[in-house]
Amino acid sequence: MAPSTVFMEPDNLLTPKEKNKLRKPVVEKMRRDRINSSIEQLKLLLEKEFQRHQPNSKLEKADILEMTVSYLKQQSQLQTKRSFHKSSQFDFREGYSRCLQEAFHFLSLHKVRTETQTKILSHFQK
Repeated sequence: MAPSTVFMEPDNLLTPKEKNKLRKPVVEKMRRDRINSSIEQLKLLLEKEFQRHQPNSKLEKADILEMTVSYLKQQSQLQTKRSFHKSSQFDFREGYSRCLQEAFHFLSLHKVRTETQTKILSHFQK
C-alpha cells in the first residue's frame, strides 16, 4: 500500500478569530471602494455645479461631500418655496371661487337691478 497523506486545507487550521483577522482587510477594502465609487458618482452628477463654485481645482472627497450637501439643501429650500407658492395660489383661487359663488347666490336671492348685476359680474370676471 502506498503511504497516504492527509491534505489539510488552511481554513481548517485557522481559528475563527484568525479567519476574521484575514477577512477584515478585504472587507474594509470593499467598503472603501464602495465609498469612493459613490463619491465619484456624486462628482460626475454634480460636475457642473462644482465647476461653478470651484473651477479648475482638484476636489478632495470632503469637498465633494460638502458641496453635495450644500447643493441638496439649496434644492430642498427651492422645492419648499415652490410648493408654498403653489399652495398660496391654490388657496387664493379656491377663496376667489367661493366668494364668486356666494355673490351669485346673493344676487339670485335679492332683486337687484339687471344693470347692477351685470356690472358686478363683469367686475368679477376681470
